[in-house]
Amino acid sequence: MVKHNNIIPNIHCHKKYCESSRGPLKVKLALNQASRKKSRRLARAKKAAALAPAPLQKLRPIVHCQTQKYSAKTRLGKGFTLEELKAVKLSPKYARTIGIAVDHRRTN
Repeated sequence: MVKHNNIIPNIHCHKKYCESSRGPLKVKLALNQASRKKSRRLARAKKAAALAPAPLQKLRPIVHCQTQKYSAKTRLGKGFTLEELKAVKLSPKYARTIGIAVDHRRTN
């Protein structure tokens, strides 16, 4: 029984308790976290090398932020407008296949 006005212990440990017939006796720890991180990083690098000439992210337009406070800043937009694609003689369907983001809701 907890006595006095203490914090209720509610810690969340990343542990897996292996069940057995006598209850949770063994604790499975994630001590391979660093090696998994390295293998994920190497797998991403390998995938990027396989797609070598192609970009990893889609090509997106640079747009201005909306409100008066942020209107001087620029950011990446959701996609190019249909008019912009028409100006460079690309169909929206083909543009999506070659890695160009298309936003049908934006207007010029």
